[in-house]
Amino acid sequence: MSGTDAVMRRVFAVREREAMDAATEAALAGLAARVRELTEAVVHTAVDPAEAAAVAAEVAALAARLNAARRAEPPIARIGGNGLVRQLANPVSGALNPVAPPVEIEFTPDGGVRTAFTLNGVYEGPPSFVHGGVSAMVLDQLLGAAAAANGTPGMTATLELRYRRPTPWGVPLTATAKVSRAEGRKTWADAVIAGPDGRTTVEATAMFIMPVGAHGDGGSSGDVADGDAPRG
Repeated sequence: MSGTDAVMRRVFAVREREAMDAATEAALAGLAARVRELTEAVVHTAVDPAEAAAVAAEVAALAARLNAARRAEPPIARIGGNGLVRQLANPVSGALNPVAPPVEIEFTPDGGVRTAFTLNGVYEGPPSFVHGGVSAMVLDQLLGAAAAANGTPGMTATLELRYRRPTPWGVPLTATAKVSRAEGRKTWADAVIAGPDGRTTVEATAMFIMPVGAHGDGGSSGDVADGDAPRG
């Protein structure tokens, strides 16, 4: 087991979760995809009030059916390649979370990470453009993935963003991230989002702190630094 893998397993050992089989995961991923379509339809619909009310009643009935058998916690977070955490219900990359676009992250030959994605009107902030908080969420996820891919995973300690120009929705976007340096338990990474014309719309820099105990500093296996969960 790699050092990165061991760290991530210690972090997520604090929550015992029931593993999900492939068939269940595939079925829930399909359900999440349909709910994403429903969410976009709700944002853009122009049906009359009576039809909207009728659909709302049907959705309420469907929610009741799903809640008939309910998990106490989101589905299990799995350890993927290079120590990345595959969180099935992650709000950025989780295939089982209807809130997620979802964003799929891949490794690049230079040791960084990359993603190509399109955001729809559900994520609009200013008219015609992506909400700045959504851009921040995507970049935070990507930066954390870069830190994990570097073998220095951790929790977000700081996140600084520079909005260079509006990020349009409804068009192909790309985002890349790479670690710039690592010192002890701290790792710094940089990331950008670019529009279809290749111009940068958002830049970000983040610092991550590796879980306590990862370097044999006396921390317990369940101790983690303040911040969000490791990304991946």
